[in-house]
Amino acid sequence: MSTTVDLQIACEFDNLPSEAQFQRWAALVLDELKPDSEVTIRIADEQESQSLNHSYRGKDKPTNVLSFEFDAPAGIELPLVGDLIICPQVVYGEALEQHKAFHDHFAHMVVHGCLHLLGYDHINEADAEIMEALEKRLLASINISDPYRDDEC
Repeated sequence: MSTTVDLQIACEFDNLPSEAQFQRWAALVLDELKPDSEVTIRIADEQESQSLNHSYRGKDKPTNVLSFEFDAPAGIELPLVGDLIICPQVVYGEALEQHKAFHDHFAHMVVHGCLHLLGYDHINEADAEIMEALEKRLLASINISDPYRDDEC
């Protein structure tokens, strides 16, 4: 089982996680739930994040992570699960606000985004409980504490 990550760094930001960290975090989810898959992770600035968030979600502000599921044409099998767009400025700000380590919060955004690419969601309470339980278990396996410990979700 192996996960392939296409990492695209489209902005400058100090102390970004390494390519190996992104690989490890995506593999936590994908090796278990969709083996031999590929994901693109794009590290985007606030302007790009805001533009995409406005275009696709109707929210005119940058956001931590956007997930774009890939739908292959009928009859064609491709390993690509989709794209994650992560804004390090937002992730950093949230980490400070929530008193979390920057890289731990980044790991959570990768895990959270990959679960969205596989169809998990948190729109209703029952689905949120399932998704959050998976996130907590996967992150705990690499010694990252409960990402929802202080949140009012």
